[in-house]
Amino acid sequence: MPIYEYRCGSCGHELEALQKISDAPLTDCPECKQASLAKQVSAAGFRLKGGGWYETDFKGGKKKNLAGEAGAPAKSANATKGGSGAAGAA
Repeated sequence: MPIYEYRCGSCGHELEALQKISDAPLTDCPECKQASLAKQVSAAGFRLKGGGWYETDFKGGKKKNLAGEAGAPAKSANATKGGSGAAGAA
């Protein structure tokens, strides 16, 4: 079940509520008893990291991990020959 954040428009009280997705949003503030609670937009409490999440799924053979190869900057001729570039010319 997701945790929703609420903030009261009348008194500014903030709270979190563990609710089912199908549950109706809360409206009554437990502090001031006004019907002015509003659901807040917040970040998810988890991230999908590591192998097996889209980048490595659905790709086969040489197509795996093309983002790392295509997005890598090209090395300049000076960087491969010892780095005698603008710093060495001054």
